[in-house]
Amino acid sequence: MVGLDAAGKTTILYKLKLGEIVTTIPTIGFNVETVEYKNISFTVWDVGGQDKIRPLWRHYFQNTQGIIFVVDSNDRERISEAREELQRMLNEDELRDALLLVFANKQDLPNAMNAAEITDKLGLHSLRQRHWYIQATCATSGDGLYEGLEWLSTNLKRKV
Repeated sequence: MVGLDAAGKTTILYKLKLGEIVTTIPTIGFNVETVEYKNISFTVWDVGGQDKIRPLWRHYFQNTQGIIFVVDSNDRERISEAREELQRMLNEDELRDALLLVFANKQDLPNAMNAAEITDKLGLHSLRQRHWYIQATCATSGDGLYEGLEWLSTNLKRKV
């Protein structure tokens, strides 16, 4: 699970793992947890998103079957930066077969872009050879998180 800093990755991870909101600090390095969903064990690596540590993302890509890319839907100023990082990451050879799930997070905020707008701004429709899905989410309430995992689990089963 990757995305720019402050997108909500750590909040999502622990909402899925513990079912509660945790107080987070910027992740330097990573958090890793196993999340159970419908008899599937997801090993979720929540990797820090600050610009200085983004080059380290690639070290976590080995054996990755699915990428969750988290976007702060309220951060209009950095959506193009998110797009650049997403494109850079998807060009990595190790991820050529990985599914892409985009969490359009922070949908509870009044100025948040909806999933269609984020799809457009991230250029998801241009991903011709990639199986992708976007899910509107709110990490603090949990809205959309399990729907996203549902898509991921269904499509991972199809790949086997």
